[in-house]
Amino acid sequence: MSVPFGAASLIPRNALVWIILSQFALLLPHLGRLPVWVVLVYLLTAVWRLLVYQGRVSFPGRWVRIALIGAGFAAVFFSYGNLLGLEPTVALLLTAFALKLLELIRRKDAYVVIFLGYFICVTAFLFTQDLLLVLYSLFTLLLVTTALVALHRPGEHRFRVDTLRLPALMLAQAFPLMLVLFFLFPRIGPLWTVPVQSHAARTGVSDFMKPGDVSSLSQSDEVAFRVRFAGDIPPRSELYWRGLVFSVLDAGTWRSLRYHELPAAELRAPRLEPSGPELSYSVLMLPTQQNWLYSLRYARSPQSGVLATPDFRLYSPVEVEDQLRYSVNSWPETPLETELSDWRRRTELALPPASNPRSRELALGIRAESPTDAAFVDAVLAYFNRENFVYTLQPTLLSAPEPMDQFLFETRRGFCEHYAFAFTLMMRAAGVPARVVAGYQGGEINPLNRTVIVHQFDAHAWAEVWLEGRGWVRVDPTAAVSPERIELGLEQAVAGEGSFLANSPLSPLRYRGVNWVNMLRLRYDAWTYRWQSWVVGFNSDQQYRLLQDLFGTVRARTFVIIVLASGALVLLPVAWLLLGRHRRRPPDPAERLYLAFCARLARRGLTRGRGEGPRDFCRRVAGTDPALGQWAEEFTAGFEELAYASSGANDGARAQLKGLRRLLQQMPGRAAGASRLVRG
Repeated sequence: MSVPFGAASLIPRNALVWIILSQFALLLPHLGRLPVWVVLVYLLTAVWRLLVYQGRVSFPGRWVRIALIGAGFAAVFFSYGNLLGLEPTVALLLTAFALKLLELIRRKDAYVVIFLGYFICVTAFLFTQDLLLVLYSLFTLLLVTTALVALHRPGEHRFRVDTLRLPALMLAQAFPLMLVLFFLFPRIGPLWTVPVQSHAARTGVSDFMKPGDVSSLSQSDEVAFRVRFAGDIPPRSELYWRGLVFSVLDAGTWRSLRYHELPAAELRAPRLEPSGPELSYSVLMLPTQQNWLYSLRYARSPQSGVLATPDFRLYSPVEVEDQLRYSVNSWPETPLETELSDWRRRTELALPPASNPRSRELALGIRAESPTDAAFVDAVLAYFNRENFVYTLQPTLLSAPEPMDQFLFETRRGFCEHYAFAFTLMMRAAGVPARVVAGYQGGEINPLNRTVIVHQFDAHAWAEVWLEGRGWVRVDPTAAVSPERIELGLEQAVAGEGSFLANSPLSPLRYRGVNWVNMLRLRYDAWTYRWQSWVVGFNSDQQYRLLQDLFGTVRARTFVIIVLASGALVLLPVAWLLLGRHRRRPPDPAERLYLAFCARLARRGLTRGRGEGPRDFCRRVAGTDPALGQWAEEFTAGFEELAYASSGANDGARAQLKGLRRLLQQMPGRAAGASRLVRG
């Protein structure tokens, strides 16, 4: 198809290449969440557009474009199941971004693609605000800006890497203003804090548990949260991060109590008198789209928006859609609920009727030989330790109608949720109130900044039993089977079977034994903690405290003055540099030769007038001194051809400069010292 347009509407080849490069760079952060066909669409459209530029094929017609758009919608729908949600919307946007290349005809089309590229650069932050992504986004921002600059240079029909210089300078000039706006502009919630539903599975502890759920998290090396203690860090064996309490066993699945299931007397969290040493720490939790928070035993937070539940957990009244930092005080030795209500006792003893009969019989047999509930707990732990039970990330699938009977008497291979499930079941069967607690255990201490890094593979499940006079007591049956899991961590506990992060061969956590790799990983994590604490977590409260520290009481009028003055403070030097550089722009080589030409003629009494053009001056020279006329005419013609030709330093321009310099030295009746003027 032929498209009529003028030369001014042409897209330079240099700009076209930069547009295509920026498109692929913007696609890269989304590769892990996009179907493969999106990448194929990018490759197809890029090749097609380059072939159009070379004249080998034509632009697709209207019906072909409509068919491609319809195919894009259909492909997104079949890939995600619908067109609503975060991932399908971004996939559809990226597909349209690629297809737009097939109607990139005029410069106005290029403007649409480039400005859409700026928007797509931001969409990556809908999924994460990681430090590496921020650095990479600066690179993509540079590429898109380079494409915009190249679009305004119509004479460049060869790809030029040095086009990057001006966009890099522009971004550097904008950086001080960006800092001013970051610290002083009112903190309005960004786009990525809007609660949008994601189709991607969120890793994290769920509000229900059945055998195999927690072990699936053990294959993820993602960070769940980071903790910084005000004092000494407790031993790993004491780091039990409570998140959920499962009190209801329903159809082989443990779940937490719903709000409507609680009687009025049980809605408020009991207020206890703290005892024992106090632990103060702050938790920096990554987004989970869930309400529960993580803390050590008996935690209270002075922070607004962090509440306590009747079963001694912390939770947020709104889902954690963005990273959340909260302060916590814990007293791990405080007895919890030494008096148990009748409703709570019935709830923590309830079992489905006639389920797992062999497990119940085993529990009753051990209980008959135990004089007290505490002795019964010890006897069950001894049973797990004595029998041939195996702690493994590759447990046998439990498919029988009675899963705990199959686990206790047949497979005997399980992860922490298997042992917590079986232990709690046996406790309840013998009349001891018990429940399952889910969260994380342990964590990796970063020696560079003294933070505890809790990964998803640290997910853990244990039990709590209620003992007379002691209240709820933590019991971890996994420790009876595999003490290494509690003392040393998951990696050491399963070192023999080689299953640690088996699905993530490139994870740096698999190479902690290599000192330089481990040090780089820890250094980056320390930078990440600072980035998330100081930049991503910089909210309106922190901004207000900063302004108060700097300027005292901040009123609306004062705030406006501070913003305007700070903006002027950073913009005026930039403006001065830009305007000053424009005034002091040195002449190019052709202009320097022409100035030398004028200087030589001035020595002969022929001075160029102010505002007199080269051609007019040449005519006056010819009329005044015919002996110089032919030489002046030839020099002026060469200068005009060189000065007003297409920009760009190429071999032809260098040859013209050399010829013009040689012609200058051939001035009739050359005066002594002229060669010095040429060199100057």
